[in-house]
Amino acid sequence: MARSRVLIVGAGFGGLNAAKRLRRLPVTVTLLDRHNYHTFTPLLYQVATAGLEPEEIAHAVRPILGRARNLRFRVTEVTGVDLDARTVRTSAGALDYDYLILAAGSTSNFFGIDTVRRQALGLKDIDEALALRNHVLRRFEEAAWEHDAARRAMLLTFVVVGGGPTGVEFAGALQELIRHTLRHDFPGQELAPARVILIEATESLLSAFKPRLRRYGLRALRKKGVEVRLNTAVESLDGALLRLRGGGEIRTGTVMWAAGVRAADLVAGVPAPKGKSGRIEVDGCLRLKDHPEVFCIGDMSIAGAGGEPLPMLAQVAIQGAASAADNIARDLRREPPRPFVYRDKGIMATIGRNAAVAQVGPLALTGFIAWLMWLALHIVILIGFRNRLLVLVNWSWNYLTYDRGVRLIIGRPGEPAAVEGTRRP
Repeated sequence: MARSRVLIVGAGFGGLNAAKRLRRLPVTVTLLDRHNYHTFTPLLYQVATAGLEPEEIAHAVRPILGRARNLRFRVTEVTGVDLDARTVRTSAGALDYDYLILAAGSTSNFFGIDTVRRQALGLKDIDEALALRNHVLRRFEEAAWEHDAARRAMLLTFVVVGGGPTGVEFAGALQELIRHTLRHDFPGQELAPARVILIEATESLLSAFKPRLRRYGLRALRKKGVEVRLNTAVESLDGALLRLRGGGEIRTGTVMWAAGVRAADLVAGVPAPKGKSGRIEVDGCLRLKDHPEVFCIGDMSIAGAGGEPLPMLAQVAIQGAASAADNIARDLRREPPRPFVYRDKGIMATIGRNAAVAQVGPLALTGFIAWLMWLALHIVILIGFRNRLLVLVNWSWNYLTYDRGVRLIIGRPGEPAAVEGTRRP
């Protein structure tokens, strides 16, 4: 008998785990992604702040899948899905499926602020992390030549929009890069105006954490020298002028956007009902309501108890992948599916050297202990022994010497900067 064909879109946490769990089933699995590597996205901010090289947080997909004969990987851009014909449209042609798992992840949400979408810098993939690193380092090189004090202050003002884990981690790491490393790279230069400003539209940072942890995060950032502005929302970005709702403005050479995410652009090509942040509505088993052969997991799915969507976290995608693979196995055995039940394993965020917050069940930890927990967890769950070893060595070197060794500007010097032109089409 011909084996059932399973297509998986996306080689992130959800897609990879689904593929690995299907390797022993009597199915043919094809994993699709536009890149030939998997990215450990929680550490993208470290690439953007010169702490790690891109290859230290990325791993080629094919070695991860191993030698399982029923697994295939193809590099292609997925553009849409024909649910009735059971085909996936890609840049290389159409592919048929018997089961489909959509796990394409998420992208930045600019909430309709077009000027920010075109000019701000994001942090959702390795390309954006490298672009952000290049941009930050170029700002310091430009400032070293600048004689006008006002323009130098603008070049060295870095605004981070969004007080979630990504914004907090990037702001803390950038401040440490400036204070402990870059000031030594420019001896005799006037870097006093260098500022890191974190803007959050609500009344607190790290809203997913308990109040005590939110307050600690705010204190820790301010202690490191980050200027935190709460209850502050962005209205527009016009070159070097960031306008705030209510009339305020900031002259800045860099705006890094971490204020929100939405489902990946692929959702536009999936004819299914959408909910908050463009996420696809699914039933209790993570299937499209009129197409039980199609599963949607992770950031693309709006699954959640009581109508509340689950957070866009790696653990949600990993557990969703296990549920989808298990229900495909059950369907092959003609057994009824099992509903997806998410088990919260906790959340963590680092604020910088010796400072982090960790919320695991009833435990709410801060400071050095939470920071050690964060380090250990990220080392353990990185894919590949080589990556774990390199990250451990880099972190140890940085901790002992305060040095960030990856201060390389890659690309042509004439590349447009975010405040000088449009970066996104």
